[in-house]
Amino acid sequence: MTCWNWKCALLSATARSFVYLAAMVRTGASGGFFVVMIEILYVTLTAGVYAGLQQRALEFRPRFLGSLTVVLAVPMLAQLFDWLAHRVVGAPVPPGATVAVCGFAALSAIFHLHVMRSGAFLTGHKSRNLRDDFRRMPRLIAAFVAAPVTGLVTLATRPTSAAGSEAAL
Repeated sequence: MTCWNWKCALLSATARSFVYLAAMVRTGASGGFFVVMIEILYVTLTAGVYAGLQQRALEFRPRFLGSLTVVLAVPMLAQLFDWLAHRVVGAPVPPGATVAVCGFAALSAIFHLHVMRSGAFLTGHKSRNLRDDFRRMPRLIAAFVAAPVTGLVTLATRPTSAAGSEAAL
């Protein structure tokens, strides 16, 4: 259980279950409750394990190795197992859906890295309570959304080494 993040498992299962339930209601498919329950069980298990692996990767040195593990390795592993699960049960895996899910998984992993490096949604000895994590979410989301703009502004306003040398003359 040291590699299972219950906070991320709870959030992922809740969010994905609502998405599945909405899709089932919209399409009028029968058996929606059964599908949602399977999704809750599957996602609770897998999302908790994957988030636990991501949390453990934060301790890797050098730091960029941990970041690459969080953003690339764990999501790729998750997508591989998800694809295999669909193949085993014979469910169709449309290429467009696969690309969309991989894009969402990458964005989600980058967000996990941002949030976990900020100390939120961690479990174990470095964790805070779930209410504190939720209380911090508006600032964490704002910082995540603003990060690309902030980075571009920093790059644009930072003097280059050549310009700095000329200014000294």
